[in-house]
Amino acid sequence: MGADNQSWVREFILLSLSSDWDTQVALFILFLVMYLLTVLGNVLIVLLIRLDSRLHTPMYFFLTNLSLVDVSYATSIVPQMLVHFLAGHKGIPYVSCAAQLFFSLGLGGIEFVLLAVMAYDRYVAVCDPLRYSVIMHGGLCARLAVTSWVSGSVNSLVQTSITFQLPMCTNKYIDHISCEILAVVRLACVDTSSNEVAIMVSSIVLLMTPFCLVLLSYIRIISTILKIQSTEGRKKAFRTCASHLTVVVLCYGMAIFTYIQPNSSPSVLQEKLISLFYAILTPMLNPMIYSLRNKEVKRAWQKLLGQLFGLLSKLAT
Repeated sequence: MGADNQSWVREFILLSLSSDWDTQVALFILFLVMYLLTVLGNVLIVLLIRLDSRLHTPMYFFLTNLSLVDVSYATSIVPQMLVHFLAGHKGIPYVSCAAQLFFSLGLGGIEFVLLAVMAYDRYVAVCDPLRYSVIMHGGLCARLAVTSWVSGSVNSLVQTSITFQLPMCTNKYIDHISCEILAVVRLACVDTSSNEVAIMVSSIVLLMTPFCLVLLSYIRIISTILKIQSTEGRKKAFRTCASHLTVVVLCYGMAIFTYIQPNSSPSVLQEKLISLFYAILTPMLNPMIYSLRNKEVKRAWQKLLGQLFGLLSKLAT
């Protein structure tokens, strides 16, 4: 039955955010600017880390991975959404919808695991600084990064496969900005309770487990920081942790709220806003939150800009 559903539904129609033309044009401009800032910010961070040898540390290795995930995640959703803002026909082919679901779901899972890996890196740096270089060696960092990418990709492959085996019959209108898993599952003309259970189980594995690891890491980090004698040192450490922890709570919190209990999930509008948060806002803010407030990165920017201005001055003369 699932094998026949491609003959029933050859494409889906995404209902997006608004049917008003002026609103769609305004949203196109807004999200285009935000997407360009997202791409520019994350690409510049990756290039800066590659060019400055002082940033060749485990923390910035994981930040490079996070930036690549963020720009890829945004690219899996935003360009198609921008096209639909200006297009009369807002269709997306069956295969393209499946591909979009696979990449967005996979990259989202990779990011959650990476956040846990980054929290562990900070835990070692704060709680066991003398053995940091021994513990966080290159081999371990590579294995942790590969684990993040593989776990998110495998989960996405399984979820996408079982979702697109569901018979869609004649249902083709997806009330969402993209081919999001819960929105696609709702189109099925059969009982989807087993799919909802599978979504909940994978969410527990890829959301709750990393979240618990992040929580444990920060409990240890905060308890260590409280033992620091210097008031200024404690304030500086707390400010750094607060920025990271804020993003972690927002990212994990919204995902848990959306996916852990599909039967009691938020309204369609809330789901769309949450998807926009992940697709545009978080990837755009992450480079600033994770690195632009960091003194090492600021010094790297100053060094790079100084070299560029020096080169331009030589060319001008």
